[in-house]
Amino acid sequence: MDTSGISSLYTDYMTSLNTSGTQMSDTIKKTDYSEADEDELLEACKQFEAYFLEQVFKEMEKTVDCFKDEDSDPNNHLVDYFKGNAVQELAQTSTEIQGLGLAQTLYEQMKRNYNLT
Repeated sequence: MDTSGISSLYTDYMTSLNTSGTQMSDTIKKTDYSEADEDELLEACKQFEAYFLEQVFKEMEKTVDCFKDEDSDPNNHLVDYFKGNAVQELAQTSTEIQGLGLAQTLYEQMKRNYNLT
């Protein structure tokens, strides 16, 4: 079985994961929210909460033993790719449906900081 396509897909995915945190940091630093309306501000806070929740889920996954012995299967790259996407979607959906309250707290604080009422 030729797994070169899967390997390149996995490599691309891992590269995007490593740069996503850097990109988010760069985006936050470059964005001036003083001109943002309330909807844009709330959306930025929700994106941050989803990213935070995604990182929490990934760290929780590391504590589960069933994921530690995956070196024997050559298709693990594909599993990692879809698992990463599933975790990202779960974090996004969790934030949209219920959330942790982090986005709302950040939103209220940023409204006060930028004098949006």
